[in-house]
Amino acid sequence: MLDSLTFLLKHKLFLLGDLHPHPPPPPPPQDPDPLRYRRGDLLEVHRTLFTHFGIYLGEGRVAHLIPDVLPLLRAPRRRVQCAVTNARLLLGVIAKQASVRVDSVEDFAYGARIVRNAMDGAVRGRALPAEEVAVRAERRVGGVCYSLLWNNCEHFVTHCRYGSAQSLQTQQFCDWLRSSLRDRRGMALLAVLCVTWLGVSCITPLPAVLLPFFLWMAS
Repeated sequence: MLDSLTFLLKHKLFLLGDLHPHPPPPPPPQDPDPLRYRRGDLLEVHRTLFTHFGIYLGEGRVAHLIPDVLPLLRAPRRRVQCAVTNARLLLGVIAKQASVRVDSVEDFAYGARIVRNAMDGAVRGRALPAEEVAVRAERRVGGVCYSLLWNNCEHFVTHCRYGSAQSLQTQQFCDWLRSSLRDRRGMALLAVLCVTWLGVSCITPLPAVLLPFFLWMAS
C-alpha cells in the first residue's frame, strides 16, 4: 500500500512539473538599424512635385538639405530643431535659405516610402566608400544658401556620395524648358502669361517679348 502511494505521488509531481515548462530562450539581439539601412546610404522619398534626398548616418538618423526660413530669422534653437513644416519650407525657398540638418528617419520620410541607393548608376561617377559618404554629410551640417535649380537637396547628396554635385531633376527641368522655348507655341504661351500677369498697358509688350527672348538665349 505504501509503495502504491509513493508511486502515485511521484507520478502526480511529474505531471505538475509539465504544467510549468522551461522558460523560453532569450530573444536574438536586436539589429541596431531595424530598417536595414546602412551608414552612407542615399535615401530618397517621393513628394507630390519633387523627390527629396538624404544621407543615412546610422542609428536612425538622416542628414538632408532642406529649405528653412527660421535660421534666417534667428529663431530659438529649440524651434529650429523641430521638424520643418511646409510653410517654413516654402518661405525658405523664397528667401534662398536652407540648412543641412540631421533628423530621424520618420521626420525625413514624412510618411512617404523610402527608396535606397536608387541613383547608383543613374548619375556620373561611382559611389564613394560608405564611411566617407557619411563623413562628408556630417561635415556639411549647418546653414547654407539655397537654390531651387543649382543648390538643392539632390546636389547635396550627390556631392557626398559621388564626389560631384549634380541634379537629375534640374537637368530634366532644363531639358523641358529648352524644348518648350524652341517651340514657338511655348514662347507664345509664355508671352500670353506675361500679358495676363502684368495687364494691358504701354509697357506690357516689352517684358512679354524680352523675357522669352532672354530665356531662349539662356537655354
